[in-house]
Amino acid sequence: MASVSATCPRFQTLFSHSNKTGRAAGLKLVSVGWAKCTGFPSLKASRFRVSCSAKPETVEKVIEIVRKQLALKPETVLTSETEFVELGADSLDTVEIVMTLEEEFDINVEEESSQNITSVQEVADLIEKLVQQKAQGES
Repeated sequence: MASVSATCPRFQTLFSHSNKTGRAAGLKLVSVGWAKCTGFPSLKASRFRVSCSAKPETVEKVIEIVRKQLALKPETVLTSETEFVELGADSLDTVEIVMTLEEEFDINVEEESSQNITSVQEVADLIEKLVQQKAQGES
């Protein structure tokens, strides 16, 4: 197997340790395939998503509330991947949506958590987590 030079000087240093003879000590140089030496590639750019997949009924309830809060037309398509920005929602709209969800699900969303919410799926996942935590706390 041939060695390939690394595209980033940091990785060149990591992989080029040699033994006393000046030859690589069992390590091969590898290319990590990044165009620039700026660190790891953006996960968002690669469409990488991690989701704890909230229950479908939770997602549907969130969609119903978002539709109502934003006064969306019935033909407006909403899915779990829909982002609030796509719907024209601003930060105040998001706060109102979160407040309605808190009432509907009898939960409390920390301000810090609500600031990171951008999509229907994120809201549904957060609700599932908070409802579960509440249920465990009551047990």
